[in-house]
Amino acid sequence: MKILLTGVTGYIAQRLLPVLLQNGHHVICCVRDVTRFNAQNYPAENLSIIKADFLKPETLENIPVDIDAAYYLIHSMSTNTGDFGEMEETCALNFRHKIEQTNTKQVIYLSGIVNDEELSKHLTSRKNVEDILSGSSFALTTLRAGIIVGSGSASFEIIRDLVEKLPVMITPRWLNTKCQPIAIRNVVEALYGVLGRTETYNKSYDIGGPDIITYKEMLLRFAKVRGLKRKIFVVPVMTPKISSYWLYFVTATSFALAKNLVNSMKIEVICRPNGLMEMLSINLIDYDTSIRLAFDKIEQSQVPSSWKDAQSSSVLSRGITSYIEVPVNGCFTDTRSKHVRNSEAALGRIWSIGGKNGWYYGNWLWEIRGILDQLIGGVGMRRGRKSDTELFPGDALDFWRVLLADKKQKRLLLYAEMNLPGEAWLEFKIDEKNILTQTATFRPLGLLGRLYWYSVLPFHGLIFNGMLKNI
Repeated sequence: MKILLTGVTGYIAQRLLPVLLQNGHHVICCVRDVTRFNAQNYPAENLSIIKADFLKPETLENIPVDIDAAYYLIHSMSTNTGDFGEMEETCALNFRHKIEQTNTKQVIYLSGIVNDEELSKHLTSRKNVEDILSGSSFALTTLRAGIIVGSGSASFEIIRDLVEKLPVMITPRWLNTKCQPIAIRNVVEALYGVLGRTETYNKSYDIGGPDIITYKEMLLRFAKVRGLKRKIFVVPVMTPKISSYWLYFVTATSFALAKNLVNSMKIEVICRPNGLMEMLSINLIDYDTSIRLAFDKIEQSQVPSSWKDAQSSSVLSRGITSYIEVPVNGCFTDTRSKHVRNSEAALGRIWSIGGKNGWYYGNWLWEIRGILDQLIGGVGMRRGRKSDTELFPGDALDFWRVLLADKKQKRLLLYAEMNLPGEAWLEFKIDEKNILTQTATFRPLGLLGRLYWYSVLPFHGLIFNGMLKNI
């Protein structure tokens, strides 16, 4: 079967793609930025990559006509640019118009569990997308999921941050809201299971795991699985805005995502019975087991996708290639070089930088910079990194975004996503003479940008010199 897969660099699609390929399907991957998609991870014979941005209908001409089915996995809830509801509506309209011009028989859409009596902004947007995709020339199958639990998922990582960082929690009352979490494995099984099943055409199904529990119970059971003792006190005085800031400062989520999550968590998301899992012979994984499976992946460094890497930013929306050419004119630079005895060992250190490995010198200063960034609405140092040893363009790396990671060229290029009065790049490169050059480039914005550069210049001599020496 020839299948169009959207949202390929997102969390869900990266889990689904290997399953489609392993079952012999030809998958056409739609990506806005081809440099963010690591095609080397997949067999090439049944994989096609096309550049397409569903916010820009003129880019959709590459989508072939002879498609049998399509997965619509485009979501914009974590975007920091523009209104995500309007963006999701535009994407859905452009997708529908284009797919109607193909031979597509079925579109499969992953949405959220909706309660028609009361919907948050993000669930309203998901329902609106479903309405747009319905009643077209193709049959629509909608799977509505609640909390998805798996290594790298937003829900899992937020819960992990809360439980592992806070032995005592003073929490908002929405922690008493009930939900029905589902393991990522079951989500992928359902997404693949409905493919080509005519009995699922033009129908929607709520999908959830076997446990119906409160968010408070989710936190306490997570702690129990991890062997941690935690106390949680629920208070009625936290407004949604305060709750959003609470999530933002304690976890790795952006404020935009925290706000949308809090508004959604006030509403129960429990599945209505539909018999889909029985029809597809899917054995549901309970919540505790899904946590253990997630940590198995983490401990083996086998996390195939992370919501942090898929999180929208100006870099991702404009495309990584827009930032790869490091500017020269009107920029300040800090360039340092050192001969390395073993280039491969040094390269390994470079590729392992950040996250729990730290920045090799003055980590407390990096942490302070992250806290200051977070206080003014930036991403801070909370995101860490997906893998301890591997990097790929588009990966989040603390408050940096990986633009280029080429081991053959022995070059790593990072772009700062912290709040700055300008733009910043950090580059590591080893030449054929085993000279490691470390270059920090800053393009200031106005007088404030220049004042910022000179104010941090004394720290550069300390941090950058120490970091280079330790690499």
